[in-house]
Amino acid sequence: MLRGIYTSALGMITHMQRTDITANNMANVGTIGYKRDHVVSHEFSDVLISRMNDPGLRMFKSMPIGTVNPGVFVDDVFTAFTQGALEQTGNPLDLALSGQGFFVVNLNGEELYTRDGAFTMANGLLLTQEGGRVQGMNGDINLPEGHIVIGENGNVFVNGEHIDTLRMANFNRDGLHSLRKMEDNFYRASEHTDGTQIPFEGIVAQGFLEASNVNIVQEMVNMITNTRAYETNARMITLQDGTLQRAVNDIARRS
Repeated sequence: MLRGIYTSALGMITHMQRTDITANNMANVGTIGYKRDHVVSHEFSDVLISRMNDPGLRMFKSMPIGTVNPGVFVDDVFTAFTQGALEQTGNPLDLALSGQGFFVVNLNGEELYTRDGAFTMANGLLLTQEGGRVQGMNGDINLPEGHIVIGENGNVFVNGEHIDTLRMANFNRDGLHSLRKMEDNFYRASEHTDGTQIPFEGIVAQGFLEASNVNIVQEMVNMITNTRAYETNARMITLQDGTLQRAVNDIARRS
């Protein structure tokens, strides 16, 4: 009986974590370049149950009667780096990446990565909305006054003069999974990201922004499913608690 309570409690914890991830996805449906997260759950190993001290068995003998599984737990949270829709803005400082990869940004001396290309300019520097300095092949990108054109390969021109080339980072599958999400739509490389960089093969679209890849309808379905599963586990705990209480009271009366 107690095993059943623990299994249901673990189910509640798992679905609560799923609900938190789903709620965060829904909250960022309008965030530029946001990539949805999804939970990967894993089952505990099955445990063999045996009958022991049965009058029909010899002493110290046991008879296997089946297996039991303690339940599931959240094994990992993956980020889905699928392409979001490109939305035209007409702003020459709005950039979107078509294909896998990231803009490289220097924020407070740390190298970070982002898909959010809603850039701005201050004191001649190309910056993110949070003040991070967008990186080119020569470091910070300094833009003089004039007509800005950014090509599909990331080359930056002002009044027809080549200024720099956007620096883009790309990672293989293992490298993408090793990236750590931060606030303000940035990603940070971990120690497991070393050696996983690959060439950027996408294109840069000037005057466009990449929308979130969150499917709001699917996330609402996930939210309903997780909530119902949580409630089901909660009801199971109530039922098992009532059964256990009744069993204890019956034993006490018979004693």
